[in-house]
Order: sequence, then C-alpha cells, then structure tokens
Amino acid sequence: MSVILTLNAGSSSIKFGVHETGDEPPLLASGQVENLGPLARLTVKGEPAREIGPADHAVALRAILQALAPVLEGREVRGVGHRIVHGGKSFGDPVRLTAEVIDQLRTLEPLAPLHQPHNLAAVDAAQVAFPEALQLGCFDTAFHRGHPFVNDAFALPRRFYEQGVRRYGFHGLSYDYITSCLRKDWPDLAKGRVVVAHLGNGASMCAIRDGHSVGSTMGFSALDGLPMGTRCGQLDPGVLLYLMGQGMGAAEIERILYHDSGLKGLSEISHDMRTLLGSDDPRAAEAVDYYVFRIRRELGAMAAVLGGLDGVVFTGGIGEHAAPIRARVIEGMEFLGLGLDAGANDKDATQIGTGPVEVLVIPTDEERVIARAVSRALE
Repeated sequence: MSVILTLNAGSSSIKFGVHETGDEPPLLASGQVENLGPLARLTVKGEPAREIGPADHAVALRAILQALAPVLEGREVRGVGHRIVHGGKSFGDPVRLTAEVIDQLRTLEPLAPLHQPHNLAAVDAAQVAFPEALQLGCFDTAFHRGHPFVNDAFALPRRFYEQGVRRYGFHGLSYDYITSCLRKDWPDLAKGRVVVAHLGNGASMCAIRDGHSVGSTMGFSALDGLPMGTRCGQLDPGVLLYLMGQGMGAAEIERILYHDSGLKGLSEISHDMRTLLGSDDPRAAEAVDYYVFRIRRELGAMAAVLGGLDGVVFTGGIGEHAAPIRARVIEGMEFLGLGLDAGANDKDATQIGTGPVEVLVIPTDEERVIARAVSRALE
C-alpha cells in the first residue's frame, strides 16, 4: 500500500500527517513536533508526548519517521506534500519541488521570514528521507490569486506592481479547506457571501464570494492586517520611516515587527491568548481589547467588500477554542445581521449564531488540503 506524508513546517514546529491515497485521503496518523530548538517535544495523536531534546527540522523529521515506523511499515511513501507559505506571483497551483523551483522560492524568504525558510528546510529533509517520492509544494497564497486589481494593488508607482509588490494574502490552505466544508455541509451558504476569520498565532480574515477569495486582510507579507501573536498587523508605513530615522537597521526592525509585536508586544506578558484571557494585568486586557477591535473593524470592511453578509466562520486555534473572543467580536453586530447563542458558543458548537447571518465554528485542516493535492498529482 502506498501513502502520502504531509508536512506543515513553521519556525518552531512541524505538523505532520500520514494519509492513504484517494479522492478523500483517509488519515492514518497525525501529530506535531513543538518547540524546535534545545527542548523539542513530539506528539503523535493518541499517544503521550515525548521529549526529543535538541532538534532542528532535519532532526525533527527523523524523530517523526521513527515515531511513524509502525504506521509506515510495509507502506511506500509515494508523495510528500509541503505547505509553502509564499508562492509570489509565479506559483499558484501545487507544483513539483524541483531544484529550480526551490531556488525561486528561496528568493521569497524575505517576504515570509517566519515561515518560508522553515518550509524549505522541511523540503530539504524530506528529499533526503524519501529521494524517490514526489515532493509537492502547496501555497498559502494560491487561494487569493485572481483578486480584483483594487484588492491586489498598492498606490505606489505602477512599476512596483509589475515587479510583484502587491497584496498576496495568506492562510489560503485553511480557507480552501473551510470552503470545501461549506460546499459539503452548507451548499447554499457556500454560494453566498462569507467572511472566514482564521485566528491563531498568525491571523487573517478573508472575504469569500461563491467560494472565491475577493479580499484578504493580509497583503505583501504575512505582517499585514490583524495583530497576531508576535506580529504587528496593520501599521502606518510612516512608523517604519520614524524607526529608520532613530538609527534602526532592517534586521532590528524586522525582529520588532515579526517577533516582538502583536499580543506579545502590547501586553509585555505573552503571545498566548489563553494566558492573556486568564490574566488580571491591565496590559493583557488592553492587548485583547485591541485584538478584538481590529477583528471587528476588518469584519465591517470585509462585509463592505462583499456587499453584505450571509455567513461568518471562525477557525484557527483562537477562532475554534476562544469563546470569549468570538462573543466579543459578534456582540453589537446586529446591524450586520449577526447574533450569538451564548450557550452554543460556550460549548464550541458548530452553529453559534441566532441572527439571519449564519455564524459557524469549523476546525481547519490544512494537511488534508495538502494530501488531496498530492493524491491528485499521483494519479
């Protein structure tokens, strides 16, 4: 029997899954390695976590394969699917990761420094482990290709747009999965106007009409839009000019924007929403207030892009599990047709709305989208 391995590599973690091939690839095993660095930890779903000590992406992949040995025994890994955050203007559909393609993707690392280098490090490790397998890249930017010009462009000299300085949008694999769930379980809603809020350590929102992205809060890089765990979100570019005037170089500014901002920077406590919601420190409350304010502001903007709303979907770690955040986002939004069933929301139920606009909570599954793409490529 042949199987597919999916790898979703970030800066400090690798999520993985083993799927059979097929139109809807069944999942055989899944898990993740967390805290890459000196104290990495591996978890296979259904089993206790285990410490694996110091680990980079190559060491982590070896640990993953060792843990998956009972599952892979007697099975050939025919394809490995990778989440690649940035496809730039050249890559949309899933693509075979040849040496030439990988070299092109490396040029995009400055646009997604928290993700792209680590995505490609996982590709390098997988090529060594499975030299005969198909290595397929699936892009987070792909779902947003085909936006209207006004949603892609910045008001800069036109030559920069032609060079690729434009809004790309991210979290596309998540949005792809959510739209597939809507087509299956809410087909009428899938044809309508839906805002999906992917809220996690990285966060964005997407305006979707008839299953297609027509607007996103993220832009040229994975910094734009909503505040995130450690990323700033929307920022007046004049702030960057000010920081440069204070003598800061590109590397220091990058560190601040990607690693020291967002919930972590505002609270000076933590990037973790669970910690902030449980804190009585006023700085934690202010960070959460700002997070909610920006989501509500962008929800109104996305509704304007769509010309109305038929549904709102929460997904991602915070979107799926933080009932207080969902409640605060929906509160007072009756003018958009939104209402909340408090009891259903507290139970993390799938349907939590009471107004004419549907409000749903749907767990995302980016790895399944990757597995589907690899299975199709192997046919």
